[in-house]
Amino acid sequence: MANVRVERTEDGGFRATNARGAEVRMGGGDEDGVFTPVELLLAAVGGCNIVTVEPLTAKRGHRLVRLAMTVQAEKVEPSKLGPVTVTYDVELPSEEADEVFRAVAERVHEKYCTVSRSLQEGTEVRLELP
Repeated sequence: MANVRVERTEDGGFRATNARGAEVRMGGGDEDGVFTPVELLLAAVGGCNIVTVEPLTAKRGHRLVRLAMTVQAEKVEPSKLGPVTVTYDVELPSEEADEVFRAVAERVHEKYCTVSRSLQEGTEVRLELP
């Protein structure tokens, strides 16, 4: 089970902490050095894809020279995002690596990225109040 704790900090900001002690600071978008919740969602989509694509491509014998991506979405309503677009920025060592990378990236997007698949399929979010 995945689990994070989100809480208000003493300085009035917010932080998410996982069971391993990692922390991410967040806010409403008007302060430097923090992510907004929407940016964290986009980072989760990108992170899920990239941390899955990289080892699967390398496992097939193709270490990519550069592997990065941009993930973006626009709000279509005040509290709803439109389509999320993942754009890779890669430098490939060969034409064969390009073929492998494209096949892996498409499979990861369609089957293996838990975050993207959950968004695409509309995972239910439940609210439990004390």
